[in-house]
Amino acid sequence: MTDPSPGIDDLLRTLAPQVVGVLTRRYGDFATAEDAVQEALLDAVTQWPVEGLPRNPRGWLIQVAGRRMTELVRSEQARRRREDVVAGQQPADRLTAPPADAGGGADRDDTLTLLFLCCHPELSPPSAIALTLRSVGGLTTGEIARAFLVPETTMGRRISRAKQRIKETGTAFRMPDAAEWPARLDAVLHVLYLIFNEGYTSSAGPDLQRVELAREAIRLTRAVHALLPDDAEVAGLLALMLLTDARGPARTGPDGGPVPLAEQDRGRWDAAAIAEGVALVTAALPRGPVGPYQVQAAIAAVHDEAPTAEATDWPQILALYGVLARISDNPLITLNRAVATAMVDGPAAGLALLAGPPDGLAGHHRLYAVRAHLHELAGDRAAAIADYRAAARRTASLPERHHLSLCAARLANR
Repeated sequence: MTDPSPGIDDLLRTLAPQVVGVLTRRYGDFATAEDAVQEALLDAVTQWPVEGLPRNPRGWLIQVAGRRMTELVRSEQARRRREDVVAGQQPADRLTAPPADAGGGADRDDTLTLLFLCCHPELSPPSAIALTLRSVGGLTTGEIARAFLVPETTMGRRISRAKQRIKETGTAFRMPDAAEWPARLDAVLHVLYLIFNEGYTSSAGPDLQRVELAREAIRLTRAVHALLPDDAEVAGLLALMLLTDARGPARTGPDGGPVPLAEQDRGRWDAAAIAEGVALVTAALPRGPVGPYQVQAAIAAVHDEAPTAEATDWPQILALYGVLARISDNPLITLNRAVATAMVDGPAAGLALLAGPPDGLAGHHRLYAVRAHLHELAGDRAAAIADYRAAARRTASLPERHHLSLCAARLANR
């Protein structure tokens, strides 16, 4: 298969959810529409680099995917007829093959509707992430499998089960109504947040970051923000991603290992992304109600606007973590709040917050890593070494394991 140029690749990822949306809205069969579009994308990847871009790329994809959908539906009808003959039964209700003309109404953008469908509350977060990346993000099953370090067949089954589950729910292809909106938008934002986090700091494997996942999360969140420009939490999530991702160029050292925030070369941070993120969260906060993504974005903005690590306004960060804990407390917030507390009131105060491990973090490597850092600040070298080593044993990220082991060795060799 011919590799697409970056321009074609970006175009296909933008058009893929729009074409899935057109076919799903027209024929009411998301699973088959998604399969048909995947086949059309493969055709485009093969033909466009050789033959050149069609005059109307979106219309080309709709037409080709519409033909593929007809073939898939007819194949399914034939399979069912064979099964009926073997079983000696009368034909059951049939799928109806879509008409050949799939062009009508093709100008409508159903990307947000499709995103809500892929983030259906009946799906587990891993299934929703996989389905979102394929159907809305335009990634191939192989790309998603590689990103999450699982075999392609395993990821294919996960996506197939997710599509089947949506089919079983009988969910219509439409935007949620007023009663469904808050929970469904929360689910969409949560899935995008999880995709970004996995891209920004990989949970396992040889790479600290999976840049393509982080960028895809930002792209999809931009699409949601464009459709819901007045939603403060959507703006907050986009701001959080931009402000966090802006530090990406300085996050890794020459060996690919992590560089702590206080040691990063801030001259390598993306100033344009920081400016955009600050503007977004500054405009979002007064609109209210204030949600967790806006508060996290405000914290990220305080970090990013500090010219040096020493100039960081830790009292303001600690106050914001207090607000965040009241809105949406979770173990990771407790960890970060402990660090902020240590920077304001001393490491002993931060360690006191972690005296009893927060629910859900007992045995987690991040708990040990934070405690190690605070023990080091407190001058308790032995405790810091023990916790650095414990954290290294518990992480599945190879760069993090190497970094934590080096921290322990550095202290042990003093």
